[in-house]
Parts: sequence; structure tokens; C-alpha cells
Amino acid sequence: MTRETEIANLLEALRHDGIHDETVLQALADVPRETFVADPFVERAWENVALPISKGQTISQPYIVALMTQALELNDRMKVLEVGTGSGYQAAILAKLARRVYTLERHKPLLREAEEKFRELGLHTISTLHGDGGLGWKAQAPFDRIIVTAAAQDVPPVLVDQLAVGGIMVVPVGEVSHTQLLLRVLRTPSGVEVTELMPVRFVPMLPGTEEF
Repeated sequence: MTRETEIANLLEALRHDGIHDETVLQALADVPRETFVADPFVERAWENVALPISKGQTISQPYIVALMTQALELNDRMKVLEVGTGSGYQAAILAKLARRVYTLERHKPLLREAEEKFRELGLHTISTLHGDGGLGWKAQAPFDRIIVTAAAQDVPPVLVDQLAVGGIMVVPVGEVSHTQLLLRVLRTPSGVEVTELMPVRFVPMLPGTEEF
């Protein structure tokens, strides 16, 4: 099966599963997922599955990436914060759809690998930070959109504070050992409106940073 056929099959499966935003689907087609997948799994890059990367992390299933991205309702004027760079794949997708992407990661080696991939792909609208995801990126706030790729105990108030009024955050919430829910959080002038999207399973959001 050719790479083009694999991509076409994946996009068709995503449409079947409810991904209707064609700009999101085009972004997935345009970003070479094999660049972000660990070497032993390159042949599976276009399968609709999560795959392991280093530091006990994963590159998310394309369906989850597409669903979270679609829920953000992005356009090319927006400034987006990603909490949890991981492989860099989600940030690369965001960079195709938003004006500017700010992504932070607590594991320095993962961040350095992702930065190299961004340079390789010419993704110059992504800014990176080695930091504690729970603290967000206050110096660059407010953000039009925030996407969190690790499970928080609850909707993080610090991140809500960094979201512009009218802004949207997509965040998985819940214990790792129990069902987590993917939430869409809309910040309003009087608080937040929360919509449940689906049950998910993400690694936990941990405090602090790791140098090695």
C-alpha cells in the first residue's frame, strides 16, 4: 500500500468517525506523521492508533488529534497554547491552522527532539518553552485557544485565566486509573461553559520539569 493510499484511508476513516472540518483533515494530510513517530513504528505511522515515544509518552491517535483540533474551531488569526509538546505532532498540525503556536513541555529531551523536527519541516510559527504545563505560559497570555495533551485533575484555573474571553480550551480531565473525559471549555465574561466530548485516556499532567 502506498503512503498516499494510507493517508486517504485514514482521512476516510476520520470522516466516518465524525471529523467534518476539511481544514483539519487537510492539515493531517499535510503533516508527515512518520517524522514524529519513533523509528520502530514508522511503518505504522498512518494507522489510526496511538504509538509510544520516549519518556513513557505517546503520539496520540490521529482521531484524537483531529477531534481535539476540530473542537478548537481554529482560524489563521489565532494564537494557540499547547500544554504538552510530546512528539511535536499536534503542534505541527496547529501550525497549519493558526497564526502562532506556543507549545511547552516538561521533558527537555522531548522538547529538543520536537524543535529539531519543527526546523526540519520549516515550521517557523511555533515557539517552545521547557516548563511546567500546569503553569501555562503567562508571559504570552492571553491565548485565543488552549489545548492540553495530558490529563488534569480538574479544569486548570491557571490555564482558564490565560484564556481570552470567548476563547476555547480542550482538556482531558480525570484520574489515570479511572475514566477521563475530554472537555471543551469556553471562557465567557461570567465564567466558563463546559461541554463533554468523549471518554479518553491520556498520561497525567505532572508538576515540575525534567532535564534528562
